[in-house]
Amino acid sequence: PLQNVNDLKAQIAANEKGAREVRHMVEMFSLATVQAYMGHVQDNAAESVRRVIDRLKDSEFATEMDQGAVIKVKITVDRQAREATVDFTGTSPQQATNFNAPEPVARAAVLYVFRVMVEDEIPMNAGCLRPIRIIIPEGSMLSPRYPAAVVAGNVETSQAVTDTLFGALHALASAQGTMNNLTFGDARYQYYETICSGAPAGPGFDGASGVHTHMTNSRLTDPEVLESRFPVVLEDFHIRRGSGGKGQWKAGDGTLRRLRFREKMDLAVLSGHRRVPNFGVDGGEPGELGHNTVRRNNGSREELAGCAQTVLEAGEAIEILTPTGGGWGRAD
Repeated sequence: PLQNVNDLKAQIAANEKGAREVRHMVEMFSLATVQAYMGHVQDNAAESVRRVIDRLKDSEFATEMDQGAVIKVKITVDRQAREATVDFTGTSPQQATNFNAPEPVARAAVLYVFRVMVEDEIPMNAGCLRPIRIIIPEGSMLSPRYPAAVVAGNVETSQAVTDTLFGALHALASAQGTMNNLTFGDARYQYYETICSGAPAGPGFDGASGVHTHMTNSRLTDPEVLESRFPVVLEDFHIRRGSGGKGQWKAGDGTLRRLRFREKMDLAVLSGHRRVPNFGVDGGEPGELGHNTVRRNNGSREELAGCAQTVLEAGEAIEILTPTGGGWGRAD
């Protein structure tokens, strides 16, 4: 509990620091000047995105998630207005599972993707979305009605939305498409981590290996800190060489991570692409599927589903093989 309270205090302190800096700027330059420059930053971002839209053509794309849900998007370009419509009509209706995503999550994915497409060095801001009209049907899994469960929306569905958008833009192959969420704990300990894989291939470049991509950028806890604060041993964490999607340009390689517990723990995995592989582009091969495996004390290996809960006794281990992204172009 103390660790969580300290995390909240750090976030509060960061917000207070930001507010002080804004007040300081206003005192130095006047409110009118600060607001004018904020407007200029947003205007510049909007123009940068318009230059991206100038290069686009009408397109559509769809991806399937492991649960059978489909994310579908159609991008329509208005060249005269230099604007684009991003329409998610055709996406699956809200789910009985927790893979629904609140509408702001889908909008954040659109913002991220179009900011990535901008080659200029601009800060992320609301101006990026000014030339973009976003249509998200109410009652779909990207705009669910209360009381739909949404816990996986931000960590899993957001990744599917991002890959679908890049597919429609013909800009990147699919990334790993999941955050490989792993949690464990008991009455005393609680721990949450996301596990990296490889970046997707693109037109003219390979993907990096062993990195987080797109809607996740969290850093794994250092092994020494992890093992000193929790009853767990990090037995293995390595890059699986050659596991990325093949092609003229190859996706980055995924990872294997194995944790062995020194005490009995409840464990949960929330992950994707254990059934549906990540797509390649222009003849590039799909990536490898991920796997979640428990190594029991009796020597058996228990395969877990992409979304699963279980109990591990002292001495047992969880092993995560992360799925990998797709390749780009046909290999020679």
